[in-house]
Amino acid sequence: MKRIGIMGGTFDPPHIGHLSAAEMARVALRLDCVLFVPTNRSPWKMSKEMSSTEQRVAMVERAIADNPHFQLSRADVDRPPPSYTFETLRMLCDQFPGCDLFFIMGLDSLHDLGNWHHADEIVRLAQMVVCARPGFKMDVGQMMALLNQLPALLERLTFVEMPELDIAASDLQQRVRSGQSIRYLVPDSVCEYITEQGLYVGGD
Repeated sequence: MKRIGIMGGTFDPPHIGHLSAAEMARVALRLDCVLFVPTNRSPWKMSKEMSSTEQRVAMVERAIADNPHFQLSRADVDRPPPSYTFETLRMLCDQFPGCDLFFIMGLDSLHDLGNWHHADEIVRLAQMVVCARPGFKMDVGQMMALLNQLPALLERLTFVEMPELDIAASDLQQRVRSGQSIRYLVPDSVCEYITEQGLYVGGD
């Protein structure tokens, strides 16, 4: 049975933290591939200014081009927003029948999982794969509260160790605006695309 990792996100821009998490999860869980799924527009970011959908897709394509185990999925961007994870997972289950799905997330996302739309359905559709996020911890009480809310999570949760890379897309955008380098924080091809497109140079 094929094992497919799912790495969702805005990817504005995709950076080495995304790539590292996907690769660590792929190796640790023996995944056949990892799908990078850019969101059309997250319900949490409906009012936030973002790069265009096609610009973000183009950056993901460039970021993953040198890894044969990484693939782009347009499951979210080819449908109207907002993008809900449970809907995306349903679509991918239909697209890859009989496959096991592994949804890769940070520890901060796990903390908020109980607030996600149809969280119980998300847990039913995919194994939750959690990577460390710098500066973020969950104590025993928080974990127990989440498991009480989503009891099925107990058997659907895997933690993967990875280097704690303290990189955030919002910080990268600000570095570009202020004229600082983002080289080695994003793949060279993404850095070049950001320069070519003039991304992030406007605004405050």
